[in-house]
Amino acid sequence: MNIIDGFILGIVEGITEFLPISSTGHLILADKLLGLPQTEFLKSFEVIIQLGAITAVVFIYFNLFFKIKDLKKIIIGTIPAAIIGLGAYEIIKNNLLGSENIVVWAMLIGGLLLIVFEMLYRGPDVENEEIYEISYKQAFFIGLFQVLAIIPGVSRSASTIIGGLLLGIPRKTVVEFSFLLAVPAILGASAVDIYHNPSVFSDGNLMILLVGFFTAFVVAIISIKFLLRYIRNHNFIPFGIYRVILALIFFFLVI
Repeated sequence: MNIIDGFILGIVEGITEFLPISSTGHLILADKLLGLPQTEFLKSFEVIIQLGAITAVVFIYFNLFFKIKDLKKIIIGTIPAAIIGLGAYEIIKNNLLGSENIVVWAMLIGGLLLIVFEMLYRGPDVENEEIYEISYKQAFFIGLFQVLAIIPGVSRSASTIIGGLLLGIPRKTVVEFSFLLAVPAILGASAVDIYHNPSVFSDGNLMILLVGFFTAFVVAIISIKFLLRYIRNHNFIPFGIYRVILALIFFFLVI
């Protein structure tokens, strides 16, 4: 793996982290296209590079992290993923990450479910609810949906957004809460991975990580602003169709 690979994967991460199309799934499929072997460094890179994307969230929503009500709900929403993530770390790292078959099936099934959900979904009449109006119970249940994203290809943003919509939370509100919920989840995942693999910061790897980090940061800012504009007048059916098409392409041509 070289700096150019890190730059390309940084772009992929920045675009896909907050869209309902699975950043982890896209990174694994991108590895396949780039011909990158599934080394321990690559697996760690694909966890840690997400720090660049969530830094974009902190940059955009900096003030919200100092509002106690919002912060408490972010913490509560993170609890399920923290428990499952720590308990299943070895399974996730050794059996789930890097599996093209799991990614393709998760992308396909998730895309079909996203299309069906949007065809049946009827949103609330009021669309101007703020994040602080999400209840603690709702925050916890959205966190439970986030746990589904331990399966690569499911999409953390898709699972949390759909979970929030099922609870009757307006689309813009749950999308922004999904952004915020990504911060502790990815910070925790990265911290655990660094603890288990401190060699990831060796001299030969550090520059690749930095290139991937800053590329993901810049591209994620653009991606977040795009999604916020998009959801004003559109649903997620196009993303569902994209997931299905991409899954079928990889199913027949790559795997």
